[in-house]
Amino acid sequence: MQLNGLIFTLPKEIKLLIGAFVIVLSIGFYTGLLFVGETSSANPNGIEEQYLGNEDDENAEVMRFKKSPQEMLTLVHNHILSMSIIFFLVGLLVSITKLPKKLKTFLIVEPFLSVILTFGGLYLLWTGMLWMKYIVMLSGILMTLTFTASTLIILKQVFHKD
Repeated sequence: MQLNGLIFTLPKEIKLLIGAFVIVLSIGFYTGLLFVGETSSANPNGIEEQYLGNEDDENAEVMRFKKSPQEMLTLVHNHILSMSIIFFLVGLLVSITKLPKKLKTFLIVEPFLSVILTFGGLYLLWTGMLWMKYIVMLSGILMTLTFTASTLIILKQVFHKD
């Protein structure tokens, strides 16, 4: 079965379903990023402070405490499961777009690596591997860029007039 470009041949109602899904999914994804920006200042030291606390900083504007083991396991569990489903569905949609094979493969596989590096990295940061904050930041940025590229490609192709 030829998948490359299949998106162009789908019935209009399926294209509308895909478009609506990708738009609503994107709203949820970017709302999550706004939350990250509010809670961690979207920088490596803010990420560290969010999970390890800042009790030693007398000048901190907002007091934060180290996350408990239960909080960390819940966060890692929930995010890895939900993000794997999100990227599986986005990957299925990318698989039917018309793209060069290497780019398509990258857009399909990379988010799963970033999910493991981001949320596994948060757990390792929490255990004391402080340098993981940089890996978390970079993998989170790459995950976001990949999500953005994938959804823009899907939307462009799903609403393309034949």
